[in-house]
Amino acid sequence: MVFIKSFLLFILAGLFEIGGGYLVWQWLKNDKPLWWGIVGGIVLVLYGVVATWQTADFGRVYAAYGGIFIIMALIWAWKVDNFQPDKWDVIGALVAVTGACIIIYMPRK
Repeated sequence: MVFIKSFLLFILAGLFEIGGGYLVWQWLKNDKPLWWGIVGGIVLVLYGVVATWQTADFGRVYAAYGGIFIIMALIWAWKVDNFQPDKWDVIGALVAVTGACIIIYMPRK
């Protein structure tokens, strides 16, 4: 149960970080209205809050989150921006998420 909760928190944090960053990006790079940037900033703050709900230490959570973020960013780009990940994107993402899982979920004394 702890694993599932932790994994879902990583997913939620990822959605907030990528979604918030995407809104700010659209505002600054694609001439969307200011309110896109404001909402994006608020969503990015929520990302920071959700990350604190993890039970591991800050450094370990953020290191592991990096691997989860890579996969989520590729999925977002694929589904939202019609980006086509190639085999190297997929292999790299799988290596990163494997490392993330080792960092956060391996038992320690």
